[in-house]
This record gives sequence, structure tokens and C-alpha cells, in this order.
Amino acid sequence: MKRLLSFTILSLLVLSTLSFSQKKPRARDLGVPFEGTTGPLNAITDVKGVEVGHVTLISGEGKTVRGKGPVRTGVTAIFPQGKNFCDRLFGAWFTLNGNGEMTGTTWLEESGMLGSPVVITNTHSVGVARDAIVEWNAKRSTGEDCSGDFSLPVVAETWDGFLNDINGFHVTKEHVFEALDKAASGPVAEGNVGGGTGMIAHGFKGGIGTSSRVLEARQGGYTVGVLVQANYGSRPLLRIAGAPVGKEITDLTPTRGTVSEDQGSIIVVVATDAPLLPHQLKRVIKRASLGIGKMGGTGGNSSGDIFIAFSTANQNAKKTRELATVSMLPNEMINPIFNATVDATEEAIVNAMVAAETMTGANGNTVYALPHDRLREVLKRYNRLRD
Repeated sequence: MKRLLSFTILSLLVLSTLSFSQKKPRARDLGVPFEGTTGPLNAITDVKGVEVGHVTLISGEGKTVRGKGPVRTGVTAIFPQGKNFCDRLFGAWFTLNGNGEMTGTTWLEESGMLGSPVVITNTHSVGVARDAIVEWNAKRSTGEDCSGDFSLPVVAETWDGFLNDINGFHVTKEHVFEALDKAASGPVAEGNVGGGTGMIAHGFKGGIGTSSRVLEARQGGYTVGVLVQANYGSRPLLRIAGAPVGKEITDLTPTRGTVSEDQGSIIVVVATDAPLLPHQLKRVIKRASLGIGKMGGTGGNSSGDIFIAFSTANQNAKKTRELATVSMLPNEMINPIFNATVDATEEAIVNAMVAAETMTGANGNTVYALPHDRLREVLKRYNRLRD
């Protein structure tokens, strides 16, 4: 029996690794229409210097035994300027509905600066992730010329307890170390990966998704990148590219799950190379709400909709002992950044759902993937399919 269980666990891990290493279709590949021009990767890593790392934990099946599984969880780490980042960048945060957690936001609000990576995991692993970031940096740095903000790191969460033995506390500091160490530029894995492994969106399998927009040259040519951990929303309200997908696909609901209310949470990380000051980034990050709204998200009572934005420009602002000269995009030029944030947030959520695969986890609970063929049928029916 033990040998069979071990084989099952190993098989799950191997299947997981293979599925994430193979190229998956993304929303645009299925003909979903979106506004705006993407960067080369259509990912948050299109913003120069941004790196993303995932650790995905999948093991066990059947009835939940606390501390033993099934495990369907993980960690996602986002570095604003590579793994050697120990400075400060202008940043801001915003909450649409606050039934959730994002650490480090008190100082972020007070100082207007982000001085740590952003890590996303499950609700019950925020503490270990927060401590692990501090320890990871302490082992790598003497503290000289490094932001003290690493002692107040940003860690956010969404709940994965429907599929994951969340009270088993399976995320360890070593997993967080690994996610931080793995962070890299380039394509970003989506769907059932990292912190998004056990997540649900609009009653379908959710998870990690990303997208980007590049502004026209006359608008400054700036890049806006978005990464989401999508675990929110009701099925009836789901709209994709304006089509009422949730009302058209009413089956494939989570076993013993509720899909009629907007519940769960979503974390949104917005990066840009536009020279924006903290108060402007606050304006920008609020617009993530509109991207969620286009999908049918309403920020329900039990939802933790928490967002963070940072600008990689104005790196001169990190100075601590002399005057810093900074640049600012005029407010009259900020509308394209708003639009890019809305559009990239919407597409990142759809990418998360398109990439996600059907998953069975805790107590045999199953969450089904959004069926690609039926999505295309709905889009075609409403004249929204792009060939």
C-alpha cells in the first residue's frame, strides 16, 4: 500500500512537472480578443528587471489527513529588479475588499517605497513566507547599502483549502527560499503553479496568470506588466471578452463547492517602467479593480482583493544621504497607463484560467478546468471570437 501511495505521489509530481514544462495555449491562442499591444512575452517580465519564481507542491490523494495531505499549494516570488534587489522603488497598494492579507503595506503606504520581493502563497503560509524572506536576505547580505525594508517584506495570500490540506502547513521556509532562488526573467508559467496551485476562479480552476501592455511611442512607449493569483468570483457573473461565459457553461462545477457567490480572493501585482510617483501608482493600482470587474468580479464580502504596484524607474530615489532627483510622468499623460493596467489585468486572469488544468485534491474535491472548445463556442456565439 505504501509503495502504491508513493508511486501515486510521484506520478502526480511528474505529471505536474511535465504539464508545466510543455507549452500550453494562452487566451489569445484560443481566439479571445483583447485590447492593446502586448510585450514580447505578454508577461510581467516584459518590464525589464522583473523576475518570477514558482515552487509547486502537489502530493497525495483521497481523504484529508491533517499534516499529511493531499497537498495542492505552493509559492510564487516576484522580484522588482532581480534577485540582487535590495534597494527601494516607488510603490503603492490598494484593497478593493479586505478579507485577506498583504504584509508590509503599512510601511509601503507610509514611505511610498517597495524594498522587498513580493511573495504570494496560501492563507496559512503567510507567516512562514514572511520570516523566510527576512532569513533569505540575512544570509545573502551584510546589510550594507541594502534596504532595511527587507525586514518588512510584502507577502500576500489567497485561500486554497478546498483542494489543499491548508491546516497541514506544508509550505516551509525552504520552499520559499527555492521560489526566491528560482526567480528569473523570461516566460512565466501559468495556471496550477506556485501560489496558484490550489486556486479556483469563477468556479473553474484558477491560479497564476500574467500579461503585459506596451504603450505607443507617442504615449512614451512604456511597459505595464501584471501578474495575478486568481481565486475569486462567481460562475454566473463570469464574462470573458464581454461574453457571458458563466451563464453559458453552467456545469463542470466544483464538487461540493459553491459557485453562485463572489468569494475567494485575488492578488494583483502591477509593474511598470513608467516614471510614476507613489500617489500616481496608487491611482494606477486602483484600476486593477476595473479589469476584475470586466471579468465579473464584484469584490464580494468574503473576498480578499488586494493589489500592489511598483515602478522600476527613478532608481535614484533610493538615496538616503543626499538629495534625489526624480522624474514624473505628467498626470495628463497617465490615461494610457490606466488603460494598460485594466486590459492586462483582465487578460492575466483569463490566461490563468486557460492554463489551469482540472485538479482533484483534498477529500476528493474536484475543480474543473475551463473547457477551451466550449469557451470558443461561446465567444463565437456572441461574435467575440478572433480567428
